[in-house]
Amino acid sequence: MRFFRPGAACVLTCLLVGGAVLPAHAQEQMAVGASDQDHALLERVEHHLDGISLLKARFRQIAPDGKQTTGTAWIDRANRRMRFQYDPPSPLLLVANHDQVVFNDSQLDQTTTMPMDKTPLGLLLRPHLQLSGDVTVTGLSRDSNMLNVTVVRTESPGDGSLTLVFRNNPLLLRGWIIQDAQQQVTRVELLDITTGGAPPADSLFNTDLPEH
Repeated sequence: MRFFRPGAACVLTCLLVGGAVLPAHAQEQMAVGASDQDHALLERVEHHLDGISLLKARFRQIAPDGKQTTGTAWIDRANRRMRFQYDPPSPLLLVANHDQVVFNDSQLDQTTTMPMDKTPLGLLLRPHLQLSGDVTVTGLSRDSNMLNVTVVRTESPGDGSLTLVFRNNPLLLRGWIIQDAQQQVTRVELLDITTGGAPPADSLFNTDLPEH
């Protein structure tokens, strides 16, 4: 597993809304190194993520401007696709599929498309996320209840970071934090999580949205 050496520049965000917050006074900040304990934790994370091929959940999101929104998320890691359906009156829709992330704002009549592999979301949607090789772990923090793992793309850390947030004992993915290339931070908490079951309709992941 690849790490930044202690003292190297890295992006690490350790906040999440609601029950997934790691309080500053309770955090055990771990030096990002290759200790046996670090490796064991990250292998545990890899194993847990490998077990999630399909996930549906309610979500709560805090945008960079502090605005909170809610909605329903479908994450199909087996097929590298995702849909974030925001509750009304939010005009937002995010769909990831066909190696693209498409973000639509119907109020502004605007659609933005980015290559999936240029966003941290692309890491989350890998069917088998290995925390080594082309992925570098830049931060690791934990307490008795929470575990946070921050990663970047090894060759392009400036594209942004993805912090995966887990409940600890038993391990359970509870959300993530994305810091993009402009240093804008978006926090997502997953609620009412269900995994497995029949794949959702392909139409949910249609990226053919109007562009203006």
